[in-house]
Amino acid sequence: MGVEQLEYIHLHKTAASVEASAVAGAVLGGGREEEIDRLRRYSRCAGLMFQWWMTFLMLPRVVQIGEDLWEGFGGRKATYPKLMGVEKSMEYAEKLKEEAQEQLVGFDQEKAAPLIALANYIVQRQK
Repeated sequence: MGVEQLEYIHLHKTAASVEASAVAGAVLGGGREEEIDRLRRYSRCAGLMFQWWMTFLMLPRVVQIGEDLWEGFGGRKATYPKLMGVEKSMEYAEKLKEEAQEQLVGFDQEKAAPLIALANYIVQRQK
């Protein structure tokens, strides 16, 4: 499996769940089509960041148990670090965060603040 396939899975699983919530809120709140599209792009980035973060959440446990870092699932589990390397996947998460936050430019900053904070939290969370 390559990065493209992994991203396809995450976009149609986790990111789709995040997107449904954001889009539903925007539609119910009377959002314009352009605003809904920007929230959709934000949500896709947030979903991918969450999947990236889940990989790093597992790291201390895998290391503590003494398993090979990426063999914890019988070597079958594709992750961003496994496919891209740890450093590149961290850079990718940062890029996703910036892209997500760019989608919120132009929104009322007070109302967008929780979404901006969420993107920061996902990428910076340690545990």
